[in-house]
Amino acid sequence: MFVNKELLKNYIAKLPNQKVLVLGDLAIDEMIYGDAERISREAPVLILQHTHTKIILGGASNAAHNAATLSPKNISVCGVCGDDFQSGQMFQAFKNAGINTEYLIKDSTRKTTTKTRISGSITTSITQQIVRIDRQTNTPISKETEEKILIAIEKAIPENDAVILSDYHIGTLTDKIIERAIELANKNDKIIVVDAQKNLEKYKNVTSMTPNEPDTQKSTGIVLNDEEDLKRAGDKLLQETNAKSILITCGADGMFVAKPNKNYTKIPVFNKSEVFDVTGAGDTVTAVYTLALASGADAVYAAIIGNIAASIVVRQFGCATTTVQELLNAVDSL
Repeated sequence: MFVNKELLKNYIAKLPNQKVLVLGDLAIDEMIYGDAERISREAPVLILQHTHTKIILGGASNAAHNAATLSPKNISVCGVCGDDFQSGQMFQAFKNAGINTEYLIKDSTRKTTTKTRISGSITTSITQQIVRIDRQTNTPISKETEEKILIAIEKAIPENDAVILSDYHIGTLTDKIIERAIELANKNDKIIVVDAQKNLEKYKNVTSMTPNEPDTQKSTGIVLNDEEDLKRAGDKLLQETNAKSILITCGADGMFVAKPNKNYTKIPVFNKSEVFDVTGAGDTVTAVYTLALASGADAVYAAIIGNIAASIVVRQFGCATTTVQELLNAVDSL
């Protein structure tokens, strides 16, 4: 496929001017590190001497963080957290990332979604994860909290250039919130992109969506063995959702963009041999793809920019982000 590098650079240069609202299941990752000291006398478990703790934005928060590194001070989040210690950590992490939290709703009946990973190491070994502890409330949000979010998005969506619906199916995105968010985005001529793991057919009349291969298979019932299967799956999602485009992320096989009227583009992966960690790469793609669409790029060029961003973050460990300069440098080296 032919790619116009100057056009790519033009779109990338516009990324810092775009305002995006990330609406969905917000979370933090608490990373606890320690040095393995000895085996406990109380039980056959390691004793770690704590060295440091790191709070990272995860879930929908990671999409917001990726967008914020490319468009500083222009990113807002809307979702729910608890009224607990972890909510304070979440607010501080958003503040550190320069993300607007005025639409973040506290609900004392829910836990702030937190994934705690405890990792240990010895001087002759790499750091390895030992255990993960999840804190989250899996039931849908209350009617009262739902109403607060509906009020928040009435104000937020008209003030932004694009909206990301990031659904980790933890309870924030109720049918009513999804329907109203899409309605407001279309009414105000805003880009709206969906990142969901299932039930893709309920997101109707959006600009685009970014499912991966497994989620596409689950939603369409089509086993994706080759490009013809991708075409059929893309067409089915376009028909069911009336989206303007579908971006299917295919891991090591790159990406596939489907648009109406049998318009397909297969995009190869970049830096395939340098993958260290794919954690959060999907959030990176969604965030950068959305910013690029808001910058005026069509779905294919937006997907290429998202692909380049993913190729950068997978060379780093954990939920990572990239910058405009790194994207521009990567375009030069294509």
